[in-house]
Amino acid sequence: MRILVTGGAGYIGSHTVRQFLTGGHDVTVFDNLDAGHKRAVPAERFVGGDLRDIDHLDHLLVVNRIEAVVHFAAFAAVGESVTHPAKYYTNNLLYSLQLLDRCRRNGIGKFVFSSTAAVYGVPNEVPIPETAPPAPVNPYGNTKLAFERALADYAGAYPFGYCALRYFNAAGAASDGSIGEDHTPETHLIPLVIQAATGKRPHVEIFGTDYPTPDGTCVRDYVHVDDLAAAHVLALAKVTPGAKLTYNVGVGRGYSVREVIRTVEDVTGKKVPVKHGPRRAGDPPALVARADAIRAELGWAPKYTDLKAIIETAWRWHQSHPNGYGE
Repeated sequence: MRILVTGGAGYIGSHTVRQFLTGGHDVTVFDNLDAGHKRAVPAERFVGGDLRDIDHLDHLLVVNRIEAVVHFAAFAAVGESVTHPAKYYTNNLLYSLQLLDRCRRNGIGKFVFSSTAAVYGVPNEVPIPETAPPAPVNPYGNTKLAFERALADYAGAYPFGYCALRYFNAAGAASDGSIGEDHTPETHLIPLVIQAATGKRPHVEIFGTDYPTPDGTCVRDYVHVDDLAAAHVLALAKVTPGAKLTYNVGVGRGYSVREVIRTVEDVTGKKVPVKHGPRRAGDPPALVARADAIRAELGWAPKYTDLKAIIETAWRWHQSHPNGYGE
């Protein structure tokens, strides 16, 4: 299949691109490199561009005879979305809607969307099933949910089908250490803790120690990035015109911030300096997935179900790439 992957040079996108290529698909990567890296994907697959340039995207869809779109390109920092919602609504919703409508105009009937557990807000039930009512508590989650609803409306009216994957906390790196996680600035917990362990930052800050969790710190479900990538491959194979699919993607077990820190110390053999700070706006106490549906309907099964194994792959990446991609 001829696939356009927006944001395909980013962290999750690049791992997904690799799996699509391994599966024999013809992949075009479209990325503005705001958070992506050219070295994360094959050079011959990369096209530089921005979602706002809809005519460029339209040309790409036509010339490359694209049959399916996998859409990763989005801003994803919860805290920033609270302080700068305009940035998130413009990119994550407005530009995404423009992309969606060009897919409609060009007869592209398959769409896989990188959504998020943030659509659930502070859930009433943990682990969280897909049937839980969405109630985002930050602009990031609001923009993702709004686009999910647009997808459902398009699938109801046009020869178009989609799958929205609401995944939980992406973590880890390719098992061979060749591609991994490199953000500037870094906001994800596991790489932040590893950087603190290796002296690249003075400490890791724990935002809130008074949550209603076993040790007072936030609890999250960490899913390996290669397992997330596999979910996208399976999802695309399942999408047909009229399909309205939504799945959680998570391991089903949560780990607290303190547990992550202790596991990094175990894996690296290094002490992690810690600083305690106040809660961040928009952070729910616990986000853990119930992912029964994707297992049953798509046959998805995570290969990495233990936090230590996930962190070991991240540690290999950081050891072999102390400066990230170095771009």
